[in-house]
Amino acid sequence: MKFNINILYWIAMAGLVLYYAYTKGWVFANFESISAKEAYHLLEDDDNVTLLDVRTPQEFQGGHIPHAKLIPLDLLADNLSKLKNEKEKRIIVYCLTGSRSVRASRTLEANGFTPINMSGGYVSWVREKLPTQK
Repeated sequence: MKFNINILYWIAMAGLVLYYAYTKGWVFANFESISAKEAYHLLEDDDNVTLLDVRTPQEFQGGHIPHAKLIPLDLLADNLSKLKNEKEKRIIVYCLTGSRSVRASRTLEANGFTPINMSGGYVSWVREKLPTQK
């Protein structure tokens, strides 16, 4: 009986680790993840890239990356038509810390877009002292 409990414990732990890795976009992700600095340079150097903020309107008003388009994660699936002109572009997706942007990137990828997740989100952008606006 004790042997079975140990096995179940380790299966549960492995499941939790796998779930965490999935939510971070480390496994089963059909999109690229880049750092804030890489995102900054990509936005500076490539006209075929757009920027999507999936935070709440309140978070956006508190500060955001210049030229970002706001579509909160909860509304993204129903508002993909707002990105129809971006279908041929790569879309850098960010949120506050990087978790919601992974979910948004999965939604975009499933609908034919080419998302790039910005790891660490707006927090890492600010930490790198990159330009913001209110």
